[in-house]
Order: sequence, then structure tokens, then C-alpha cells
Amino acid sequence: MFDITLICMGKLKEKFYISAAEEYAKRLKGYCSFQLLELPEQRLPEDPSPAEIAAGLEKEAELIFSKIPKGAWFCTFTPEGKILSSEAFADKLKDVKLSGKSSACFLIGSSFGMSPRVKERADFKLSMGPMTFPHHLARIMVLEQLYRAEAIQAGSKYHK
Repeated sequence: MFDITLICMGKLKEKFYISAAEEYAKRLKGYCSFQLLELPEQRLPEDPSPAEIAAGLEKEAELIFSKIPKGAWFCTFTPEGKILSSEAFADKLKDVKLSGKSSACFLIGSSFGMSPRVKERADFKLSMGPMTFPHHLARIMVLEQLYRAEAIQAGSKYHK
């Protein structure tokens, strides 16, 4: 069974987001082995300098690198990434599976983004489009799209 890991910087606090995340995680487990990892964001001052932000992102990078499963295909969600339709995303994930990889790891960075080193390490950079979304909503959207991608690959009627 294919393994998917979703690394998210920060914790969900609102019950309705937690409930939605749990529902999509449960659905995903019908298609793959799924794990969601919540990692702590670095605490920064109220109005951090660019140097403080960079230092925080570097500390986060070390933690992220330690959690990427060995040998996994690694994809970051970043504004400068490629925009894909749901069908194209499903095809991309299918191609990863056909390439011989047994796992994929996706990353949603912190509120300040992610270290350039993390982006460089990525096998693929994916964008959710030009709009800005709060991280807790982005997590639900990513979970839904992962579920949709698996459903498309399985020929499910979920995707219409």
C-alpha cells in the first residue's frame, strides 16, 4: 500500500477544521496508508525582522528534514509552484507511484513560508493558485485534494 505523509507547520485549534481534517484523513486511509504530522512553528517576536524570520525558517527546516520519510517523493505547497487541476494532480501522484516510489510526503509550511533549502529539496513544487489562504483552510483543501486524487485513480464517483 502506498504511504502518504502530510507535514503541517502549526496546530489546528478550531473544532470545525479539526473535524474536517479527521474526516478526510479517515477517507484517505481507505486508499493508502496516511499520516499527518503537525510540527511546531518557531516562536518569533510580534514584528520579526527578516533575519529573525530566516533564522526561524531554518530551524523549522531542520525539523522538517528529520520528518520526511526516507526515500519519499517530496512535494511542497508554495505560491511559486505549478498549478494543477485535480485530474492533473491525480495523474502526478499516479506517476510517482508508477516510478517505483512507495511513499509521498507533502508539506504545508508555516505562516512565514518555508526555508529556501526546503523548496530546493522538493521533488515538486505545487501551488494552490494565486489567492492567499489561511494555513488551517489550506490543510483542509490539501487533504480534500489528496482524497480526490486517490478517488480519481480508483475510478470512484466522488470526482465528477
